[in-house]
Amino acid sequence: MKDQKTAMMYGLGTVLLWSTVATAFKLALADLAPVQMLLVACTASVVVMAIILMLQKRWHLVFSLKKKQYIQSFGMGLINPCLYYFFLFGAFDRLPAQEAQPLNYTWALVLAYLSVPFLGHRLRKLDILAGLVCYAGVVVIATRGAVTSLSFSDPLGVALAIGSTLVWASYWIIATRDTRDPVVGLFLNFLFGLPVIALICWWTEGLSLPVTGSLVAALYVGIFEMGIAFVLWSYAMKKAENTSRVSNLIFISPFLSLVFIYFILGEQILPSTYIGLVLIMGGLWLQQKKVKEWKQELADAQ
Repeated sequence: MKDQKTAMMYGLGTVLLWSTVATAFKLALADLAPVQMLLVACTASVVVMAIILMLQKRWHLVFSLKKKQYIQSFGMGLINPCLYYFFLFGAFDRLPAQEAQPLNYTWALVLAYLSVPFLGHRLRKLDILAGLVCYAGVVVIATRGAVTSLSFSDPLGVALAIGSTLVWASYWIIATRDTRDPVVGLFLNFLFGLPVIALICWWTEGLSLPVTGSLVAALYVGIFEMGIAFVLWSYAMKKAENTSRVSNLIFISPFLSLVFIYFILGEQILPSTYIGLVLIMGGLWLQQKKVKEWKQELADAQ
């Protein structure tokens, strides 16, 4: 049954969780290498999603797929969680949270651009304007306001953050042809991706993990950002009578995230961060209709 009030509550819960993850990323990366953090978070996420599927009495769906869908799960698992979070955690490891977090939000714009060659969408003038506004914000944040010098605070960190948006958008483009149950699909992606992450972690950093607050933060990321938040957002979309009202809640997240970054991490929020974030959110607002059309196509495909 549709219930807009319940949908908004699920949406707000999701936004609150998303708003904490940039802070959790930095806390986890204080003592863990990015690949170690990914191993812990992915393991926690697999356990949480397995429990959710059991509680929803959908566990049998895990074993009822076709052979090619299990192969698909492995392929998509290499993209998400493997490649996407390698990029994202690498960016957070090198950049302040207030810089890495807004840059990651530009994935929605990348999605609109990739939908042109891969989904046959038309590129509108508004999409071009949105891109100019968004990436003006990226330059402001990445240069910490020194836009005329184009001197990036950490070029590799910025490249990793922008790269994560390309990987994430590509993942959702591929997902338009995914007929698996969303939670089952995500669970299998993470399950098949986990051995790859474990192997890389063993080869590069070792499997010995420090028992500190960083380990707790990584578990938090896996349980809430990778697991529960996805399920809450799915419920919000299913319950919504007006999905645009729920979708608009995502614009709260980056600004609320700065509050956690300031009070918990103690980062002094730069004026350039506020200016760049407003530009990025403004650009995303301009092209939001395009994303809504894409989401509807994804819903129809599933």
